[in-house]
Formats: sequence, structure tokens, C-alpha cells
Amino acid sequence: MTNPKRKLKITLIAWAILIALGIVLALLFQNGVLWFNMPSKRKYPVRGVDASHYQGQINWNTIAQQDITFAFLKATEGSGTVDDCFQENWKNARAAGLYVGAYHFFSFDSSASTQADNFCGTVPVEEDALPPVIDLEYYRRENLPDANAVRESLRVLVTRLRNTYGKTPIIYTTNACREKYLKDADFTYTLWIRSIFDSPPDGLTPEWTFWQYNPHGVLDGYHGEESCIDLNVYRGSMEEFRAFAKKRITDDE
Repeated sequence: MTNPKRKLKITLIAWAILIALGIVLALLFQNGVLWFNMPSKRKYPVRGVDASHYQGQINWNTIAQQDITFAFLKATEGSGTVDDCFQENWKNARAAGLYVGAYHFFSFDSSASTQADNFCGTVPVEEDALPPVIDLEYYRRENLPDANAVRESLRVLVTRLRNTYGKTPIIYTTNACREKYLKDADFTYTLWIRSIFDSPPDGLTPEWTFWQYNPHGVLDGYHGEESCIDLNVYRGSMEEFRAFAKKRITDDE
């Protein structure tokens, strides 16, 4: 006959092991040791990062030597915030030979026109730069704005960036945020999707062009508040990426 006390002890030990294993796995993921996604380098040879002041001082030559082709850098947020490291990152990443673009963290609480003013007043117009990016994500879970209002703000911002930089803007977002705010969008954009536990879903409209597969990547070459860096891939070959980077809006688009 099984001893009830022994059975309880075994159960408690099993639960303790499972909890400890869960904590270890969470810490490994948080510190960039464990990745849920490992996109094939053969299928996705063009790799990149996105970075901000959280990565602190970045040696872009070192970053470039780690099979990194492109970098998207935080430039602005809302109507008045400029990333402290943007100008230095922009200059040094370009000098390191990377393809470089800038992104704007979209605010639900500021007008689209003043957000556009902030970005356009910060990011230079460079023909060889990657298209401008709008970072659309939830930064709060309550009192989310109406989808139609957000789409209208995005339309205004996309139009302004398109006209200023001569390239179709990119929108970075999660699938949940895309479903809520971009599903019925009446403007053209390039999709950069965040999907960290599996591949991006099929049937997206438009299809994704960039994929952020790991927000806790670890590379050599930076020293800042954040020990990890976001890792991304481009959907296509190096030749296709070069063509994408050079593509400008024509008069008939």
C-alpha cells in the first residue's frame, strides 16, 4: 500500500522541479540564451538588428562582422522625443557599411502631423537609406483608441513620410495590433511583423517583408542598459534586398 505522506512528498518534489525548470527556461529566454525561433540562414540570408539608446554605446563595425546586413535605429517617439543615441548610431552604422533605416515609435496620444514633424526634423533624407519605419505596438492595455482614429492618424503619417523620403514606409507591428488597426487600412505600406514563438502567420495582407524573430538576441559590440538586441530577417535574397533598398516611389505609384 502506498504511503500517503511519501506520495505527497514525491508530488511536491515533482512540482518544485517543474517550477524550477520553468524559471530557468524563462531566464535563459530573457537573457538571449534560449531562442524559440531559429530562421534558416539558407532561406533567410539577410539578417539585421534594430536598436536604440537601450543598447548604449554600439560598435557598429563589430555588429557588422556578425553576419548583420541592416540596422533600423530608433529616431523619435510621439511628438517631442528624440532618441539620445540616434545621430551617433546613424552616422556610425552607415560608416560601418550597413544598410540603415530609422524608426518612429507611434503614440496614440499625439497628433499625426506633429509626430511627422518630429521624425522629419530628426531623420535626414538620404537616398541610400532604408525606408522610414513606424513602430505600431501596444504600450498600454487599457483605454485603447478607436481603430478608425488610429488608421486615420497612420494614413496621415504614412503619407507624410512617403512624400518626404520618396519610399513606401514600413510599419512594424505585432499580429494582434495589425488585426486591430491595419486590417482595413486604405494606404500602402511594407509590413515588418514581430513573431517570436513561431513563424509569421500565412495569408497576411500585405505579406511580411521583415520579421523580428528574437527580441532577446545577444551579439558582441554594445554596452548599455539592455543586454539584448532585437534580431530580424528580410524575406528574400541579398539581390532582392539590394533592389528593395534602392527602390523609390515613382510618379505613377
